[in-house]
Amino acid sequence: MGETPRAGCPQAARIDAVLASLARDDVDAAIEAGLMDLLPCPPGHACECAARWTTIRETQQRLRAAWNARDRHRARQLRLARRAAERDARRAPAVAAQPTARPALPASAAAILARVKARAAGHKASE
Repeated sequence: MGETPRAGCPQAARIDAVLASLARDDVDAAIEAGLMDLLPCPPGHACECAARWTTIRETQQRLRAAWNARDRHRARQLRLARRAAERDARRAPAVAAQPTARPALPASAAAILARVKARAAGHKASE
């Protein structure tokens, strides 16, 4: 009829699962068991979670620090890639500066050329 303090803790089962996973060095299982969602019991709550909370809090802090470092690393990699692309774009020769084909004739010059070709074709046909 008398409840133990641990039995009165609403997080006891989750804390047990997380601590068991951490004892096996299985951080993935601890995360799946809710490691990062656990919060300490409110002050004055009659349970023994506070004594077991140190391991959970330290593991949460280490994971957050590692995840933040990973995010900073990914952001740095993206920033370096963007800078490299910008640098390569500045170093690349301008496409318009190197014409690859002859420029088109102005309309008036094209008309004159067409008339000359027509006359030349007419002279060859009459010979």
